Amino acid sequence: MSEQSALKRVRKRHFQQAKENGIPITGLTSYDALTAAIFDEAGIDFLLVGDSAGNVVLGYDSTVPVTVDELIPMARAVAGAVSRALVVADMPFGSYELGPDQALQTAFRFMKETGAHAVKLEGGERSEEQIRRVVEAGIPVMAHIGFTPQSEHQFGGHVVQGRGEGAEQVLADALAVERAGAFAVVLEMVPSEVAKRVTEAIAIPTIGIGAGPHVSGQILVWTDFAGLTGGRYPKFVKKFADLRGQLLDAAREYRDEVTGGTYPGPEHQYE
Repeated sequence: MSEQSALKRVRKRHFQQAKENGIPITGLTSYDALTAAIFDEAGIDFLLVGDSAGNVVLGYDSTVPVTVDELIPMARAVAGAVSRALVVADMPFGSYELGPDQALQTAFRFMKETGAHAVKLEGGERSEEQIRRVVEAGIPVMAHIGFTPQSEHQFGGHVVQGRGEGAEQVLADALAVERAGAFAVVLEMVPSEVAKRVTEAIAIPTIGIGAGPHVSGQILVWTDFAGLTGGRYPKFVKKFADLRGQLLDAAREYRDEVTGGTYPGPEHQYE
């Protein structure tokens, strides 16, 4: 929403206005006050306190083990650090699958205990009733379809969704979450043409992550976009910085100066 950078606070209505006016929406994940404040100052439109924290903060091998109690302090830190960005709290695996009542109770906790402005949950048709219940209670919901990380074991790993006949399911899921009242929907790891078709078929904004350019906006995991994550990166990630390399160099320089006796120097000492 670069043309709306003067907004004092991004609200869900601004997402709809952005899609209608062809203004791209920007999003990043954040899990702490420090990065949240930086991304907010940079003009990022929304920050997702994602269950990806399981991988990049807590050291789990997937998002599945993440709990509500683990995400709430992170969401509180992010929400307390921003003045403009809309903060979305991720509802982790096991916190809404039992049905609409469980989903609403989880959403209540995030909204009351963190100061977040919206919640996100995965699933299209299978989560339609959960989304509807939460929205009817007055809580904005961002949906998430295509590849949904909480279901990676069912998918057999990180597998692109929506190829061939699967495109119809992605479209059906998008229509379901729109029908349920979601104000936006994340499309993860779907072919670009499928994402374009979905974006044209529904009125609410689509937020892509590995969904090509024909969407209403983009989101990336911040440790990926900043080059902090080690190992291989997904095809859709562009590294806008090399923080891992810079931190590694800085840590080695610090180690060498301490062991070599050059730090702290006279300029770092109190008289």
